[in-house]
Amino acid sequence: MEKVDGNLLIIGGAEDKTGDCLILKEFVNLAKGRDGKIVIMPTATEQPDKVGEQYSEIFKDIGVSEVEVLKIDCRKDALSQKAQKSIEDATGIFFTGGDQLRITSLLGGTPVDHSLQKVYKEGVVIAGTSAGAAAMSSTMIIGGNGESTPQMGILNMAPGMGLLNEAVVDQHFAQRGRLGRLLAAVAQNPYILGIGIDEDTSVLINREAKLKVIGSQTVTIVDGRDSGFTNVSELKPEQPLAITDVLVHILPHGYCYDLKERKPLLN
Repeated sequence: MEKVDGNLLIIGGAEDKTGDCLILKEFVNLAKGRDGKIVIMPTATEQPDKVGEQYSEIFKDIGVSEVEVLKIDCRKDALSQKAQKSIEDATGIFFTGGDQLRITSLLGGTPVDHSLQKVYKEGVVIAGTSAGAAAMSSTMIIGGNGESTPQMGILNMAPGMGLLNEAVVDQHFAQRGRLGRLLAAVAQNPYILGIGIDEDTSVLINREAKLKVIGSQTVTIVDGRDSGFTNVSELKPEQPLAITDVLVHILPHGYCYDLKERKPLLN
């Protein structure tokens, strides 16, 4: 990974919303705290009013004075200048959970998408939880049986938002037993880094391509760049996957990882 264009907070889903709210408070701090403007993007969910209001109340309780819920229910909504201005005035943008395909299919290639890319490169923090997390990378996982033995046909992938290159993100990771499908994703694309994020856990990625774990559980990083063998190109559907020499890191709260050098930072 040569570079990261901006600041990302990628959350594995089910983050604490009623207690210390460690992850959400971190997002607020990155978005200039009380003086910031947070734009909530409930694009992934089919209940945008309910989900948008929930997060709006949380951020206001934390102390943010200006919070906007930007509803994009169809691609036509993503063409409006008002929606673009909302994005470009934000100090922090938060994507909720739902279905990651809704994010890419409703926003991809629109003026709102271009505005998101613009403010991201200008340093505005972009956060996403659950489906909002999965959509961050250039290639995203959109489905698959996480509890199965790693095998051909275990997962489906599609182009993501492209904010994070050379990586693929899986969320609700340990809770839904998704190591197998992350290994399958890395076997099909050995140059990409697999990042599995547990619930109530997040990774903060900065412009220097340094990743920091924040939250109560762990992050699993799967590096298959130096794998010696895989049979993925020879498999028929449901045949077991073989892959060797894969490097796996398990990192809890406070631990860091260098995405450029592909190594954990333990000091």
